[in-house]
Amino acid sequence: MAINVNTVYQTVLLILNKEQRGYMTPDEFNSVGTQVQLEVFEKYFEDLNQQIRVPQTDFNYSDRVENIDEKIAIFKTFGNATYNSLATTNDKPFTLPTIDSYGIAVDFYRLGTVTYNNEVELQRLQRNDFYTSEKSKLTKATINFPTYLYENNLLYVRPTTITSNIQVDYVRKPLNPVWGFTVGTLGQYQYDSTVYNSAVVPATGSRNFELHESEQTEIILRILQYAGIIIRDPQIIQAAAQQVQMDEMNKKS
Repeated sequence: MAINVNTVYQTVLLILNKEQRGYMTPDEFNSVGTQVQLEVFEKYFEDLNQQIRVPQTDFNYSDRVENIDEKIAIFKTFGNATYNSLATTNDKPFTLPTIDSYGIAVDFYRLGTVTYNNEVELQRLQRNDFYTSEKSKLTKATINFPTYLYENNLLYVRPTTITSNIQVDYVRKPLNPVWGFTVGTLGQYQYDSTVYNSAVVPATGSRNFELHESEQTEIILRILQYAGIIIRDPQIIQAAAQQVQMDEMNKKS
């Protein structure tokens, strides 16, 4: 479930070149594509928050909450937090996972559920509550009812006797799309469909957009908005912006 980066790029070029309006280089496309993917991705969480407050249909395929959660699920993963026993602070924090339980290196994006021994869910507290709750026997954290403070991408866990087996469910950041290419004999850009490899210099291959396939149209429209700025064509900006706005209204109506 991914959106082919070459399909998007060729569609953008086709629309731009239809009336000889201009051209978008691969580097420009990759930079704009990365920005657009993040914009659409971040909007999932705002849309989900809005739709949760709206009554949903009984038909699964038309349930907007389930549909948005399905799009976010592509980026859901989990991993083990690492206890930092060498920290110089009085509280020894847990660092967030950089490699998930599938052995894949990922960029942490949003924190989900934190559990102990894969059984007990920790209660998240703000700083004032995290410390004041420890002053009373009734609210003091225990092994069966642990708490945590999340600050500066670190987890501070109570009781302090917990030094391992902290699992984190989280949402990872989408990988940047890449339209890779080689240069032909005439100086033209030729699409490189091999798997993206950043271990070599220069990097080779391509990487598709990671968003749900249903987002292809919106990605193209949003890229065209930026393309209009790059080639200084207000008509493209206006037309693409109007279509994006119309699509947004249809989704929320």
